[in-house]
Amino acid sequence: MTTREQGYDAVVYDLDGTLVDLAVSWDTVTSDARELFAAHGHETDDSLWQLLDTAREVGLQTELETVIADHERAGARASTTAPCATELPLAVPTGVCSLNSESACRVALNTHDTAGAVDAVVGRDTVPERKPEPEPLVETLDRLDAGSRAVFVGDSRRDAVAAERAGVDFEWVGAEGP
Repeated sequence: MTTREQGYDAVVYDLDGTLVDLAVSWDTVTSDARELFAAHGHETDDSLWQLLDTAREVGLQTELETVIADHERAGARASTTAPCATELPLAVPTGVCSLNSESACRVALNTHDTAGAVDAVVGRDTVPERKPEPEPLVETLDRLDAGSRAVFVGDSRRDAVAAERAGVDFEWVGAEGP
C-alpha cells in the first residue's frame, strides 16, 4: 500500500498534469472554438472556459464539445506520463475526475496501459457541472462506492476547491502545491 492510499477508502486523481501530460495546444483549441462561434455569427474573444459557459445559451454546446474533445483525444494519444502515474495500480478503488472529456481521459489511460488500474472515470462532459463544482468529484466517488474517506489528488486550485466543496481531503501533486 502506498503512503497516498493509507487511511483512505478511495483515491481520485485529476488527469492532465497529474497522471498524464496531454499534448494539447490550448491556444489552438481556443482559436478553433472562437472560429466555431464566428461561423455561427458570434464574434468573441472570450476564453475557452467562458465559451463553454456561453455555448449552451447560443446552442453550440454539442459542437463546441466536439471541437475540444477532438483536440483532447489527439493530445491524449500523444501524451506522456505525469508524476502520479507510477503510483498505479492502488489497493483501494481508484478514479479519475477531470476537466477533460471523458473520452480523452479513457484514451490517455489506454495509451499508457493504466485503464485497468482505474475503476471510475468522470470527465467534463459526464455530468452537467464541472470542477470546481463538487458534482464531478461526488459522481466519481459514487461510482467508486466510496464515502468521504477519500482523497483527491490534483495540480490546480480548481482541484483543491472541488475537493473542499465535496468534503474530501486534497493532496497536491508534488509536496508543495502551486
